[in-house]
Amino acid sequence: MSKDHQNYFSTNKETWNKKVAIHAASDFYDMKGFMSGKSSLNSYELDALGDVTGKSLLHLQCHFGQDTLSWARMGALCTGVDISDEAITLSRKLNKELNLSAKFVCCNVLDTNSYVHEKFDIVFTSYGVIGWLPDLKPWAQVIADRLEVGGEFYMVEFHPIVWMFDYTKAQPEMRYGYAQEEVIYEEYEGTYAQEDAQMVSKEYGWNHGLGEVVTALAGAGLQIQYMREHDGAPYDVLPDLVKNENGLYVSKDRLYPLIFEIKAVKI
Repeated sequence: MSKDHQNYFSTNKETWNKKVAIHAASDFYDMKGFMSGKSSLNSYELDALGDVTGKSLLHLQCHFGQDTLSWARMGALCTGVDISDEAITLSRKLNKELNLSAKFVCCNVLDTNSYVHEKFDIVFTSYGVIGWLPDLKPWAQVIADRLEVGGEFYMVEFHPIVWMFDYTKAQPEMRYGYAQEEVIYEEYEGTYAQEDAQMVSKEYGWNHGLGEVVTALAGAGLQIQYMREHDGAPYDVLPDLVKNENGLYVSKDRLYPLIFEIKAVKI
């Protein structure tokens, strides 16, 4: 890893550590509802993975573990990985309070193989994850290495067109390349979960087109079962979205998809 990338990851980790307490207290994450039994999972991932009872599941970039623990409540044998030590500390606390048996590991997702050695029936990742990675080839290799033969990889993520816009402006403007190689730096007040939070988010990210995602996964030996694109997002985190008849959020003009999902199998 280059020195620049180390610095980028260090800055991102610091920002995510600051976000944890703010997110845990936010309405967005509804900690009270979650602790009372509400699942944090959405229709896309629930429909895609179905019954996970007794299956081993590795959740990459799990934040503070709500989705990981939701899968555990459904009977999966879960391990969550995240770069933020504050997030992993809270994940372990929630796991204990809920009397679940999930495991949580603090590391850069690209270093997962150095910390997690078992293989899994399912590798899962979702919503706002790959943009933190400069290169998807080592990410895809981690996924392949951690899957059992016949195991499933599933991701659901914001569409790369979404990340072409600069949302720090009063009126979002198309500014970034669909799959530009240059790093993107943004600095803004608040977070997606609480826009008026008293913190400054300093973030380095990268844009990845769908072709890059699919090619990285296929190159690591995964067989793509499907790639789907959707107008509806489960979260109201972009400007001027409206709720549709299915309870998902769509852009008013519906000119481009907001979400994509990929399911693949290790062969």
